[in-house]
Amino acid sequence: MIKKTLIIFSLLFLAVIWLAYLSQYLPIYVPGYISSLSLITYIMYAWDKRQAKQSTHKKVNRTPERTLHILALVGGWPGALIAQQWLRHKSQKRRFIVVLWLCIFGNVSVIGGIILFEENARVMPLN
Repeated sequence: MIKKTLIIFSLLFLAVIWLAYLSQYLPIYVPGYISSLSLITYIMYAWDKRQAKQSTHKKVNRTPERTLHILALVGGWPGALIAQQWLRHKSQKRRFIVVLWLCIFGNVSVIGGIILFEENARVMPLN
């Protein structure tokens, strides 16, 4: 149940930023950037999951957790959350989960602030 909820949350966020773009509250580069970075982040999680499975048989290079966190922090968190739930990768490490949710909270706050600022600027123009 929680798995589906978190995946839906991520997909709804992506839908909301695209709707905000269509409503002209966000420039095109914001939803395009977040969607592209989410896809890249998902691919990085999938790659690391594959490497983790292979590491039991041979020595492989894994993606550092720091890299995964940076991708989530700079806007790829929807892809990170979807990958974490769908692929069941990095879903048991408490510290990793806490940092990911801090990234999510920060990103949602910034995007929400931008949308609210744009909405208020339309209602009460500064000039």
